[in-house]
Amino acid sequence: MSVYSLTTLARTGTLPLVVCFMAATCVAQQITQPVYRVAGTAQQASPQAAVNRSPLTPAVAIEPFYGSNGIDAQVLPASANAPACPFDLEQRPGEHPLMPCLRLAQQAANDIRTSVSDYSATLTKVERLNGKLGDPQQLEIRIRHQPFSVYTRFISPNQGQEALYVANENNGKLVALGAGWKRNFGKVKLDPDGSMAMDGQRYPITKAGILNLTEELVEIAEADTKYAECTVTHASARIAGRDATMIEAIHPVPRKNFRFHKAQIFIDNEFRMPIAYRAYTWPTQPGGEPLLEEQYVYTNLKINNGFTDADFNPENPNIFR
Repeated sequence: MSVYSLTTLARTGTLPLVVCFMAATCVAQQITQPVYRVAGTAQQASPQAAVNRSPLTPAVAIEPFYGSNGIDAQVLPASANAPACPFDLEQRPGEHPLMPCLRLAQQAANDIRTSVSDYSATLTKVERLNGKLGDPQQLEIRIRHQPFSVYTRFISPNQGQEALYVANENNGKLVALGAGWKRNFGKVKLDPDGSMAMDGQRYPITKAGILNLTEELVEIAEADTKYAECTVTHASARIAGRDATMIEAIHPVPRKNFRFHKAQIFIDNEFRMPIAYRAYTWPTQPGGEPLLEEQYVYTNLKINNGFTDADFNPENPNIFR
């Protein structure tokens, strides 16, 4: 699930910020040296101001969440009405601009491992498969971290379709029950990475959940600190009524090093964990819009429910009903 190939450019002079966009017809190149750009406010900032800036910049434009079924999402102006940023996102002198985001992701992953045993939520997701953006999918999701266990039930489309996966159980298979007429076949066991289980999905069920997402963000950010070319912006946000902090990273130029052109992650200020994420690839033509590749939004999040083995038992009559 993706994300934060972040960076920044700005040396110790008064070099203006430069954003260069390349058409998709340009060949993506690999860069071997860091190129840093620090995103400031809407006004151009000097390098010194960039280093000493407030960790929270004013509002930036945010597109509505695609196919969000009415999920309210907004980025707030920097004002008395905006919640204070609870995270240390200050870039320290001389360090890679991605480092504050990397530290935050590392801490979030550690907090989830140590403090969150399980959670339930409504997941709304959109994924591009084989070059085509799929329809929005909304499902109930239930996750336990030890042992890793996932239960999902679709709300739309395929209302009622269910899937269950428990690490080292069911011979490594997921247990599925289809919707509609497919329900007549009863429960079936599928290879999580097989074509049937992966139909309409970008990632296998073994990669589901907020912790997996956060760990991937850490992995990508660690790799990107070796070289980078991007703009990083922070802002206050609100997702489905919950205060959050948005981090946006933009890579203006297609490079082999980078997975995405633009990525946004929304960290819940109270839970201190990601509750929304989306990523885009580069426009296919000059002046075009970035292409949404994947989007995940968690709402109705409830943590530490005390789930037991029974909650992930395929014979439980309260699931696969």
